[in-house]
Amino acid sequence: MNEDQLFKKVGAVILLVSNMEQSIKFYRDTLKLPIKTQSDDWTEFFSSGTVIALHPVKRKANIHTDSSGTLVGFMVNDFDITINKLRERNVKFFKEPKEEPFGKHAIIEDPDGHLISIAQIESKSITEGFDLIGLVGAE
Repeated sequence: MNEDQLFKKVGAVILLVSNMEQSIKFYRDTLKLPIKTQSDDWTEFFSSGTVIALHPVKRKANIHTDSSGTLVGFMVNDFDITINKLRERNVKFFKEPKEEPFGKHAIIEDPDGHLISIAQIESKSITEGFDLIGLVGAE
C-alpha cells in the first residue's frame, strides 16, 4: 500500500434498517444470502471479502433526511494516521473518532452528505457493542 493510500479495502456495505427482523428475513430467506454473524444490532452476510451488514436505525432524526440509509465501510490499518490526514484535508466528520469495543470508528461525509464509515477492527466479535452511527447525541 502506498503512503498516500488511506484505506485498505471496502469491508462492508452497511444498510441502516428500520426493522431488523424483517430485513434479515428478506436478505436471508428471499435473497438467500448466507449469514456470517447475527445479533440484535448487527447482522453480516457473506463469510469472506466485503460483507453486507444490517444495522438498525434507532434515531432517524440524526440521519440526514436526504441520506439513502446506506454507508460504505472502509477498513484501515492505522486509524489515527488516517484520521489525521482526513482532518488535514478538511473532511467533515459526522461521527467523531471514538474507541468502541470492536476497535476504533468514525464516520465522515462526502460533498453530497453520503456517510462513510471508517474502522480499525481490533476484536473478532464486532457484534458486541457495535454503535455504528453513535448517533451523535445522548441515547
